[in-house]
Amino acid sequence: MTATWRATQKANRRAALIRSAAHLFAERGFAAVSTGELGEAVGMSGPALYKHFSSKDALLAEILVDVSERLLAGGREILDSEREPGETLERLIRFHLDFATSDPDVIRLQDRELPALAPEDNRRVRRLQREYVQSWDGPLAGLRPDLDDGERQIRLMATFGLLNSTPHSAGGPARTPAAHRPDGAPGAPDADGAGGSDAPDGTDRSDGSEGSDVIDVLASMAWRALTG
Repeated sequence: MTATWRATQKANRRAALIRSAAHLFAERGFAAVSTGELGEAVGMSGPALYKHFSSKDALLAEILVDVSERLLAGGREILDSEREPGETLERLIRFHLDFATSDPDVIRLQDRELPALAPEDNRRVRRLQREYVQSWDGPLAGLRPDLDDGERQIRLMATFGLLNSTPHSAGGPARTPAAHRPDGAPGAPDADGAGGSDAPDGTDRSDGSEGSDVIDVLASMAWRALTG
């Protein structure tokens, strides 16, 4: 066995552990999951977990810091594209919704388990979250210059509350072609807040299109909450 192979295997086990931990923490709550159960989920003993993370708390911190950094990076990529404010906001909304449907477990954890973090990790995650939320303020101010700082903050908080409800609202699978794609996605809301398309009544939704319809409705609602 080469060192490269061993390193790859270790990285794969670590990634599998993170995915399984996110699911278990989201499903049952951080405090209710033991290290033994975490190890069992990926075929390792509980003590073997400490080869990858110093503690269960460190594992949660890794998950929440990672999701916060990925959201911020995706938002910045959209902002760097120098589009009109309205189009930028549309793409930010769609990016966040696609992220939430692709990684619903981490969105649930971000919404629910912050108090479980150690103080230093908690501050780091909250700082990243604030940066991400505030990155939306520039295009909102550009689109609605009539709104003062306080009104924009109220709209941003309401919008993120709605967007982060996506894992609880969308029953269908993730829109995988657009997932995590900050350059936009099919079916983004139009400038008037309408979704990209509406399925006719009677359409067979066994392929997951019902979940997609929920996402389109949430995108339209988020647009109105933010800009209306």
